[in-house]
Order: sequence, then C-alpha cells, then structure tokens
Amino acid sequence: MNLNEIKYCPCTLLEGFDTYSPAGLRLLFNRKKVSHILEFNAPKIDEEVAEKLRQNSKNISISGAQFKQSLVLESNKLRLTKFGESGEYILKPIPFRPPFGKEEELPANEHLTMQIAKQAYGIVTAECALVFFKNGEPAYITKRFDYAKNGLKIAQEDFAAISGKSKEKDGGNYRSSGSYEDLAQQMKKYVAAYAVEIEKYFERIVFNYLFSNGDAHLKNFSLRQAQRGDYLLSPAYDLIDTSIHLPSDSFFALEDGLFSNDFETESFKSLGYYAYDDFYEFGIRIGMLESRVKNLLDKYRTKNAHTLNLIHCSFLSQPIKELYTKHYLDRLKMLNNSFSKKV
Repeated sequence: MNLNEIKYCPCTLLEGFDTYSPAGLRLLFNRKKVSHILEFNAPKIDEEVAEKLRQNSKNISISGAQFKQSLVLESNKLRLTKFGESGEYILKPIPFRPPFGKEEELPANEHLTMQIAKQAYGIVTAECALVFFKNGEPAYITKRFDYAKNGLKIAQEDFAAISGKSKEKDGGNYRSSGSYEDLAQQMKKYVAAYAVEIEKYFERIVFNYLFSNGDAHLKNFSLRQAQRGDYLLSPAYDLIDTSIHLPSDSFFALEDGLFSNDFETESFKSLGYYAYDDFYEFGIRIGMLESRVKNLLDKYRTKNAHTLNLIHCSFLSQPIKELYTKHYLDRLKMLNNSFSKKV
C-alpha cells in the first residue's frame, strides 16, 4: 500500500487523518504518539515451511491459522517481544497459510468488522487498528484485554475449555462442535449476571450472522473474571467476514448451528436459511424476555448508515468493499424475512 495516500485514521476510520487520530491514540496507546508504520518488515518463511503449513491447515479456522506476533510499546515505538517478555499487543500480518483467498484483504477485513461491531452496534470489542510494515504491507493489531493495568493476568477461559473440549480428546474439529444454544447453557452455569450477559451474547450471534462471520467457534467466545470475582462475557474479538476468503455453504462456525438437539424452526425448514423467526426462537430458548428479543432484533434489521460509511472509509480494496456491502445487504434481507410473520 502507498502509505502517502492514507486519508482515514487506521484505528477509528475517521476521515481526514494520514496517521492515527487523537481518538485512535487514546483508545489503543493511552494517548502516546505512536506511528502507524512499524520499524521492521513482515516475517518471511521458506517454501518448505509454507508447504508444511498448507498440509496442516485442513481443520484450522482463519483465526487459528493466522500467524501472530507479540508486541510491546517502548518509547512510543512498537517492537517485537523478547524471550520471556509479555506483550501488550497482538500483531496479525497477512497470513501465508492457504487455503485462504484474497488473504491480502484479511487485516482490513477484520479491522473493519470490529469497528462496525463497536461503532455501529455498540458491542464491546477488543481495541484494534491497522499498522503497516516498512514496505507498506498492512497488518492487524489488537490490544490485549486479559491483563489488568497493574500488569497482572486476568483469569479468562474460552468456551472450548469451559466445555471441556480439546483436539486430543475430541478431534480436529473440536472447536466447531455443538451449537450456540449449548454455549448459552454453559454461560448459565458460570455467569451470575446471566440475564444481562446473555443479551450481549445474543447480539454477537446476530451480528456474526449479519456480517457473514463463519469463524465464531468455541475458542472465539470467552468468559473473563471481573474485579469482584464473577465471570462476564469478554470483549468481542476475531470478528471477520469469512465468506470473502473461504466461501462456504454453512451459516455458522458451529456444526449444529443455533439450536441444540437438531431442532429446526418451520421457517428454516421452509426457507433453507436463518431468518427472523430463528433468532426470535433462539432468544426465547436461551431465556431472554420476548420484548428484549424483539427490541434487539429491530436494532439489527434496519439498514445501518454508519455501517455503510465505515465500509466506504475502510482499507479494503474497492472490489472487496463492494463485495462486503453485498454480503451485508444479502444477510440483512434474510434476517428481515419471516415465515410466520412475527416481524
């Protein structure tokens, strides 16, 4: 990318900035003046290593397959961590592990989807931005939320661990097993403020569907311990329109979809895709009040002007901006359909 042509903040996507805006610096770097250009280039691997990665990529999700590096902020500069050092940030360069398509768009895709979740829908997310290597190649950077300001580690478990599932015990597809209703049942066991947190969880499921995130598996949902010792849903992370990179006929990452015990609504049986009735039924089955289910669904059923503006301001290429918009509008139409006229 030509770093002289930046017109939008690589963190907030605000117009009129050729580097991080004051708001971006505050959110990501505690107001320290940090450059959007790293002082090193992306990691390189030889073809032998690349071939091994290709052979081992069959059962790995996008987030699991991306190469990650740990960074610290020192003297207003981001650098790679040294041996034994804990990083404040996670860096995701353009992946070099097929079978991804359009992998050069992945950093901007994830950044955009995270900003839409935060800015357009009010979902609490990990702070994130784009950063650029010296050669202009983009990477995604996110601030870790599992460390307190005093540097102590915050207790956190993803839903694979909470559900007792692992690759060794359950096979290569362990992170995709079960349903989102199953995860809600796990939350009911461990989250005292279930009535509040389940609404946040419900919104994320609707959001993932609306923005074609087929990577929302067990390891991409977590509970973390709050100051008083109770467990709450962690900030959202790894949000991305996966259909741009891995076209699939599956609507969700989890093999059983929304519901447990092979349940299907009459709407799904008739239409062949998830629509308003499915998410309405899902909300009721996980214990939400009917009025809250309807109110939250209404929030996602309207074409969102801020979403469209963020897509326009994103660092995606123009063809991928158009594809991203198409995916959003197609899913919006699907979400607004109702077999039983509940809408």
